[in-house]
Amino acid sequence: MSFKKHHIKISFRIISLSILTAMQVSLTIAQDSLGFKGQVSSWLMINARNELPVYAGVRYIPQLDYSIPLKNNKKFDFEASANIYGNAGFHPFDSLNSDGKIKPYRLWARYSSQQLEIRAGLQKINFGSASLLRPLMWFDQVDPRDPLKLTDGVWGILGRYYFLNNINVWMWGLYGNNDPRGWEIMGNNKNFPEAGGRIQLPLGKGDAALSFNHRMADSRNLAGLIPEFSEIPENKLGFDMKLDLAIGCWLEGSWVNRQKNLGVFTNQEILNAGLDYTVGVGNGLYLIFEQLLASNDQKAFSFQNTVSFSLLSASYPVGIFDNLSGIVYFDWKNKKSYNFINWQKQYNNVSLFLIGYWNPEVYNIPAQGDVQNLFAGRGLQFMFVWNH
Repeated sequence: MSFKKHHIKISFRIISLSILTAMQVSLTIAQDSLGFKGQVSSWLMINARNELPVYAGVRYIPQLDYSIPLKNNKKFDFEASANIYGNAGFHPFDSLNSDGKIKPYRLWARYSSQQLEIRAGLQKINFGSASLLRPLMWFDQVDPRDPLKLTDGVWGILGRYYFLNNINVWMWGLYGNNDPRGWEIMGNNKNFPEAGGRIQLPLGKGDAALSFNHRMADSRNLAGLIPEFSEIPENKLGFDMKLDLAIGCWLEGSWVNRQKNLGVFTNQEILNAGLDYTVGVGNGLYLIFEQLLASNDQKAFSFQNTVSFSLLSASYPVGIFDNLSGIVYFDWKNKKSYNFINWQKQYNNVSLFLIGYWNPEVYNIPAQGDVQNLFAGRGLQFMFVWNH
């Protein structure tokens, strides 16, 4: 009888351990997380000299995130978001021009561990050391004046591996991205993928990197401007370095070679050198200076058709909830300056922006997004942003 009691106790313990193990497995599964957030923004721009002096719009970016944790700090995660917007420019009591669209913004799946990341789908890919005028803006078109830093993504797969000695290697393959990006003047041939890679190495108190990308460009949409070819093999070679010394300093460059005779558009060279420093005045004045030199030439590195821009950016936190910033571009070829000032006020999840600008009527800042003509002349822009 005593043996049976012990047997019952042992069986009860085994059952209890089984239940606890099942509960632990259940808890592990329950760690999968599903999240939803979004960003609502609206803006109103007034520029008396524009053909449509009043311009207004609204945008909503809903985002769904799902994460599946695995053993040994590995995980799968997913992101899906959309860009839903509408805008209208109008001349009071005279004319109206409106536009709107719903399109995917991000749509990717990712596997990651402590040293490896593989991400596939519609995603943002950017790199380089420059802050504002970026020669390595190969796959995005972030406008430094945009408080939200919005940019369309690219379809493809990206792999990154981080070695323990701080070396990291990137490799990517892209397909289905037909429109020009960044500094490109022509789109891709939709029948060909593009591929490239990047290696980044530690360098003293900073790092240095080399990047490469190959694609098949298509110039048929530029009829009359340059020779028409449906297949133009194009190679991009980039380098960048950044050092954190007494001040931050960087150097970044890109060379694009197209293997067809496109006249002055056969080769493109872009160089950027920059500095940043926080001056110990008041709450701290953060300054960025960049010097850009860009050229399109028939012969590589002849620099016969150059444009040169200097840029100075300043940012100062007025208080806990307010920040004042400004950007000045100077176009050395045309001897003209572009001036932007931005006041930001933060209320928990709500941000308010008041942007003023004073620019030439003919707007020539390179690679600055799709709405650059709205910033020609003088005007004001008010922006409301709510993150939920």
